[in-house]
Amino acid sequence: MSHVTYGLTMNTPEFPYRILLYYKYVAIDNPELFAKEHLDYCKSLGVKGRILIATEGINGTLSGTIEQTDAYMKHLCSDERFADIVFKVDEAEGHAFSKIFVRPKAELVTFRLNYELNPNEITGHYLEPIEFYKAMIEEDVVIVDARTDYEYDLGHFRNAIRPPIGSFKEFPEWVRENLGAFKERKVLTYCTGGIRCEKFTGLLLKEGFKDVYQLHGGIVTYGKDEQVKGRLFDGKCYVFDERISVPINHTEEDMIVSECLHCGTKSDRYINCANMYCNKQFFCCPECEETHQHSCSDECKTVEHRKMAIV
Repeated sequence: MSHVTYGLTMNTPEFPYRILLYYKYVAIDNPELFAKEHLDYCKSLGVKGRILIATEGINGTLSGTIEQTDAYMKHLCSDERFADIVFKVDEAEGHAFSKIFVRPKAELVTFRLNYELNPNEITGHYLEPIEFYKAMIEEDVVIVDARTDYEYDLGHFRNAIRPPIGSFKEFPEWVRENLGAFKERKVLTYCTGGIRCEKFTGLLLKEGFKDVYQLHGGIVTYGKDEQVKGRLFDGKCYVFDERISVPINHTEEDMIVSECLHCGTKSDRYINCANMYCNKQFFCCPECEETHQHSCSDECKTVEHRKMAIV
C-alpha cells in the first residue's frame, strides 16, 4: 500500500516532529467501534491530536515524532478503505496537541440537511493550485470562503466573500439568503484542507449553482505548491491546533490583514480573553495584551473569574 504526502522532502528532516492533516470520505459501518479501536492504537503509538469518525469517513489532525507519524500513516493505509488517503505534512519542533481524541460523529462536516449529501456522488470540480490561481484572476469570477468568519479574519484569498458565520451548520441558510444572484456565475471555493469544500460545493450544486469549483487540497496545499507559493493569499491560515496559524504566502506579497482589537495596529496574534466565562478569541498585539491584562474589554478586565496564569 502507498499513500500520498504533501509537504515532505527527501532530505534529512529539520525538525523531530510532524503534524499530519488528512481526511477521506469513505463508508465506515460502525464508527463507534472504529473510533474506540483507533483511539487504543493512537494511545499505544503515542501520537496526539483530534480525529473524527463518521459513517461517511475520517477527518484528522495529529502530531508525533517522525517514527510515530511514519508508523501511523503506514497503519492507516494498510486498511484498504484508506489506501489512497492524502496526508498533508508539516515539520514541527514538538507536539501540536496535548492529548489524543478520537470521537464518533454524525457528520464529518455538520450541515444537518434534510437530504443526503455524499461528496463521492456530488461535489464541485477540483482545481490544482496553479489552476485555482489562474481562475482567481479571471473576470466575473466569484470566490467564496468556505470557512468561519474568525478563520477568514486571520487570512483569506484576495477578493473572497466573507461568510459572517461562526459554525459550518449555518452555511446552508447563508447560501440561500446571500448567494442566489451568483448561480449563473463561475464560483470558486476553498477551505483549510479540502474537506469542507467537498461538501460545500455539493451544497451549491444542489441549490442550483451551475459552475462550481474547489481548491484541491485546500489552503495548506496551495501554500506548499512550488509554482504559486501561496500568492494572492493575504494573512495567515487558521489551524485547529496549538499553532493557531500557519504562513501560506511565501512571496513578497505576504502581509498581515488583521488588526489589534484595542489599538488597531496590524497584528495576527489570536489570544483568548482572560475572563473564563467570555473566552473570546481576538487579535491583540503584545503591548495591548499586557496593558489590558489579556482581556477583550474593560468589563472582562475587571471581573473576578479570570484565568490566573496566561503566557
